[in-house]
Amino acid sequence: MTPPRPTGAPGGEASRDWATVLDTLEGEVVAAESLLATDRDEEIATWGRRAQDWVPPTALGPVPEDLRERAARLLQHQLAVAEELVERIVASRRQRDVAARMSHGPSRPVASFIDRAL
Repeated sequence: MTPPRPTGAPGGEASRDWATVLDTLEGEVVAAESLLATDRDEEIATWGRRAQDWVPPTALGPVPEDLRERAARLLQHQLAVAEELVERIVASRRQRDVAARMSHGPSRPVASFIDRAL
């Protein structure tokens, strides 16, 4: 069994590894945010149905002290984007429900004209 990797001092190997992980996560959040800004529903839905979720690295140990503030800001950004996604999902469901009621509701009476001159 190998011992856990040391977290290292600021600027150490763990900081570089965590910086890379945070860079990747920031890229994902910015991409999601940009996609939301396009208002292309099908692309947003496709992105939301991705098969792979992010799995936190286990070999890196805890986030180094010098990256904790950055990680906290990233978490807040992720939560804001996730909240917007949830709002869009709820709005989309409401629109779908309204459209379903409109298309399947009782039909309006059709005017009938009878020629009595016969």
